[in-house]
Amino acid sequence: MNPKVLLQISQAQVNFLGKTTFRNLNFTWESGQHWAIIGNSGQELTAFLETIRDTTHLSQGKISRYFAEDYVAKKTSEGSVHSFRDLISYVSQQYKFRNKSNLQNFYFQQRFNSSEADEAASVKEYILENSPAVPGPWNLENVSKLLRLDHLLDSSILKLSNGETRRLALALGLMRQPLLYLMDQPMTGLDAESREAFGDFLKVIISSGIQVLLTTSSHEIPDGITHIANLSNDGITASLERKNYNLNQVQAYALPWDMNLLGYLLKSPEFDAESVVKLENVSIGYGERKILNSVNWVVKPGERWQLKGKNGSGKSTLISLLIGENPQAYSQNFSLFGRKRGTGESIWDVKRPTGFVAPELVRFFPSNQTVKKVIASGLFDTMGLFKKLNPEQESKVNQWLTLFNLQTFSDLSIHRVPLEKQRWAILARALVKGPELLILDEASQGMDEMQRIIFRDTIQAILEKIPITLIYVSHYQEDIPKAVTKTFELS
Repeated sequence: MNPKVLLQISQAQVNFLGKTTFRNLNFTWESGQHWAIIGNSGQELTAFLETIRDTTHLSQGKISRYFAEDYVAKKTSEGSVHSFRDLISYVSQQYKFRNKSNLQNFYFQQRFNSSEADEAASVKEYILENSPAVPGPWNLENVSKLLRLDHLLDSSILKLSNGETRRLALALGLMRQPLLYLMDQPMTGLDAESREAFGDFLKVIISSGIQVLLTTSSHEIPDGITHIANLSNDGITASLERKNYNLNQVQAYALPWDMNLLGYLLKSPEFDAESVVKLENVSIGYGERKILNSVNWVVKPGERWQLKGKNGSGKSTLISLLIGENPQAYSQNFSLFGRKRGTGESIWDVKRPTGFVAPELVRFFPSNQTVKKVIASGLFDTMGLFKKLNPEQESKVNQWLTLFNLQTFSDLSIHRVPLEKQRWAILARALVKGPELLILDEASQGMDEMQRIIFRDTIQAILEKIPITLIYVSHYQEDIPKAVTKTFELS
């Protein structure tokens, strides 16, 4: 064995989530190489990382983890409990946080309720409580500074934005003092500034001796990466040094849906107000921390807006007002669908005309909620289905399952299906009731490159068919449909 080789996968047939994912996987990782793995399937990219971690099944071939040989021999001689995983940090796309009772029983509204958010640990508490007592160069102070969490250390983890949560997950990985650092699409959810800074983050941890391997899109190869490999179900189809990499253009394609069925399922909303959203000097804060400060914004029926802002600028808080989840709504001067909040309407009156899609929604559904039940829950604006559907409702839900090719996943728990299937299910949940306003908050996050394009073009097709009002949040300009013509930016 070459002493530089850290890990080698040889002629492996890999089974992941009950099916053969790779037929003949070969890969060699040498010391000093820092890899970006790209491909057309997010599930395959995740399976590749899980193979390194030994959470997939090899029906043939083998994987040799040379990086851990000395460590395993030392711990064995000492009689200590050990695993090669002690030397690995892994940041997946489905990180889950727990409350102070060590239960993952948060509900979606809790993050916007000042008192109930205290059920969750602060960022500082969470880092310290979930970091193993392993000697090494990384501590709370330098990890917090590197990942720009120092000003958030006393904040509840439930109050973090999507991008801030991602940075927390990266910080926890460093606190494990890893030799290998594996990351599954780590730039997902980061704003443009944070994505640009991600290369600096990689350079710092690489200079400390950490070996990096991450999955990403072909358009986002961060600084610090030395080698790139293209992955398919046939295995690694190409590998090359970063300096020899040329970006390929996406080939032409057609939407994979029955467009006639899509048109049949979409119903034009009936607007009876001058504005869908009207905010006048809206300010939201928690303690001394001001999240929104005197925000004014009017969204008229049929308009399509992009909502922009850096991580932590208040986008999620603003959206929480629009979907009826923020208890501070009643002290603010704003109207939805022509009706001022706090004039006797129920939360269900607010939710009924609004469809909402966000990647974090999935983790708030109980584990017994199947893909079909999640879609059906959109008819009742609940986080799960808790009543029997009538024949008309049953038919409508089944048609959305058919449209987005989700029939084979219908009876599986939403938590057990691939991320891209989760995203289509959550979109179907938002559309099944025929909303007047559709809010998409990083809605295609976690999808692979081609699926993101399909998602964007699907939304474009919807906007072309019905005059629905849209608010779209994304840190990626290429994810925004061309029908979105207005921009509102939070500073």
